[in-house]
Amino acid sequence: MRIVDLSMPIAPHFRWRTQLSVTGDIAKGSQFRVSRLDAACHGFSHVDAAAHILADAPTIEATPLDRVVGPCRVLDLRDAPANRAIDATRLAAADPGGPAGEILLLSAGWDRQRDWNTPEFWKEAPWLTRDAAEWLLARAPSAVAFDFPQDFPIRLLLDGVEAPFDQHVTHDVLLRRGITLIEYLVNTATLPGPRTFLCAAPLLVPGADGAPARVFAIEDMPV
Repeated sequence: MRIVDLSMPIAPHFRWRTQLSVTGDIAKGSQFRVSRLDAACHGFSHVDAAAHILADAPTIEATPLDRVVGPCRVLDLRDAPANRAIDATRLAAADPGGPAGEILLLSAGWDRQRDWNTPEFWKEAPWLTRDAAEWLLARAPSAVAFDFPQDFPIRLLLDGVEAPFDQHVTHDVLLRRGITLIEYLVNTATLPGPRTFLCAAPLLVPGADGAPARVFAIEDMPV
């Protein structure tokens, strides 16, 4: 069995105000060292709840764990070029096939091409077309995970530009219809595929519209 960490570290980042403050110094006689974290629920590797986009929708504590923990098939998109759309035909060619209800992991290996601490990671990534999002919906997955900023308008947010919501195609097509989104993974190119066992349990934060997750794959498990 091999455990592969797919989590983006929660650390200072230009996109999100992130602060780790520490009280107590054991070397100076304190009994305990205590850290406090201030970080965005939608920063780094995280899980979206429907309340992220829909009024009066369920918040993150209502996400069943069996939607984000379970058999997963890996769609190898590692040859996807920068700044190009990924459409339904490309997804279909990458799909190893499997039953409905599985997690789908879209692996572009994007963190090997750009550093997520730089604007280029966010502004030069591939993105999904609307027909790609609809193709994913037709597979009836429990969740879809991405290792690249999957909606084109994400790059525009860095410049303060707010695109029409329907251009956030995975949110509009998938999350709106109850398909959980697992966003901003890294290290997926180390997964040989085509199948793995994915664990992406979000922190239990009642009332939040998303939450950070320690995401990892367990290789060599029967799936």
